[in-house]
Amino acid sequence: MAQFTFSPLTPSSFLRRSGQVFPDRIAVVDGPERFTYARLLDRSRRLTGALAGLGVEPGDRVAALCVNSHVMLELHHGVPMRGAVLVPLNIRLSAGELAHIVDHSGARVLVASAELADRAGEVAAATGARLVLAGDEYEKLLDGAEPREVGCAEERGLLAINYTSGTTGLPKGVMYHHRGAYLQALAMALHAGLGPASAYLWTLPMFHCDGWCFTWAVTAAGGTHICLRAVDPAEIWRLLREEDVTHFSGAPTVLTMIANAPGARPLDRLVRVQTGGAPPTPTLLARMAGLGMEVTHLYGLTETFGPIAVNQWQPQWDSLSAGEQAELKARQGVGNVIADDLRVVDPEGRDVPADGQTIGEIVVRGNDVMLGYYRDERATGEAALGDRLRTGDLAVRHPDGYVEIRDRSKDIIISGGENIASVEVERVIDSHPAVLESAVVGVPDEKWGQVPVAFVSLREDAGPVTAEAIIEHVRERLAHFKAPHRVTFQELPKTSTGKIQKNVLRDAAH
Repeated sequence: MAQFTFSPLTPSSFLRRSGQVFPDRIAVVDGPERFTYARLLDRSRRLTGALAGLGVEPGDRVAALCVNSHVMLELHHGVPMRGAVLVPLNIRLSAGELAHIVDHSGARVLVASAELADRAGEVAAATGARLVLAGDEYEKLLDGAEPREVGCAEERGLLAINYTSGTTGLPKGVMYHHRGAYLQALAMALHAGLGPASAYLWTLPMFHCDGWCFTWAVTAAGGTHICLRAVDPAEIWRLLREEDVTHFSGAPTVLTMIANAPGARPLDRLVRVQTGGAPPTPTLLARMAGLGMEVTHLYGLTETFGPIAVNQWQPQWDSLSAGEQAELKARQGVGNVIADDLRVVDPEGRDVPADGQTIGEIVVRGNDVMLGYYRDERATGEAALGDRLRTGDLAVRHPDGYVEIRDRSKDIIISGGENIASVEVERVIDSHPAVLESAVVGVPDEKWGQVPVAFVSLREDAGPVTAEAIIEHVRERLAHFKAPHRVTFQELPKTSTGKIQKNVLRDAAH
């Protein structure tokens, strides 16, 4: 009887296919550079030879300190084609933090964008990694190289190590496998509606969860990667119009910047937007809709290859009012097409009632869950609840099965024995017409244990607004004990991926 074999799943296979099926389609727009899929495939294959010439063998780690660029895309394809392991680095970190990650990962080579040359030089000097700068040196290495590809031998083998933000300690190395990235890329392509005519604008950092696996998803679909080297609202609006952008992704704070930019005007076509990192407020969703942008809420962690859940839209919801639709769109939703069902459990691991009221912790399982933390068995064990990953996010499950986050476990505020979800208070504050965005944290209080305080950023066109007006706005809509005890007006500190740094605000508030 004939024995048929199968190929191990690996995201590097997508570029091989698109290079053959769409050879003349534009794969990458990076400033003046425009690469076809045939050229992107050729460059990525030559990269395997360049890496081999630098002594990179299968299993070796290659670190990337790169802005969103054709080089970062080539690394996402060429490094796994060599059988090596990609280590994307957060470009906002200090040289010391980056050196720790490069040292911990054991990366032998560091490829860096020219814009980051000084910091990359410090990291290379501190770690002994071989530094390759994008530009003349990188191009010479590619020009003189012949492909030295290595097939994927094990689909559950190590593909990439993505380090967490480390806001509560040293960053942890999240281990991605080929199978998970392959399937996650297909899930993102499906849920985002990507196709050969798609033009994906890189407002999301490619280093963050490998760009939520859109680095491979857009390639799988045969779409065009439009690189954005820095988040600049004016440049984003130029690209939206001139490059016929159809898709982009980002945290709600990035969407807020785009929606409130001076050049914001309704587009003449629908743009599909994926958001995650924090729940988008109904106010923000309404603003985006008015600009011709359809927002889908995704939810996930670095540990889940980016979005493990999607707020799957139901056709019957189209007949609801705009306000009702916005409330539904703010939910985190259900497991994506390759994930298991999301569960919301109590401290003993039992599922909470699906009543939209009872709070528990989200625990997840599926093809898009990490192998574990690199060289950290203790942290890996602490993250597990049975065969599921603990997220640390507190949520309710609605009767229709959709999950809605109430807060991070570390962000819940306990005041006088009552739980206050900072997300709920922020949503109300953001509904004030003068507010651009807000963050609510708990601070110690002698009488109540903790009380909420708010940090608020105002819209540029906002008139005079007082702290008392914000507090009263909340008191009119929520129980009085949930209203912030004080309000500070300021720009909110953010991570490189657009998440508000509540740990910084918490320290400032004490």
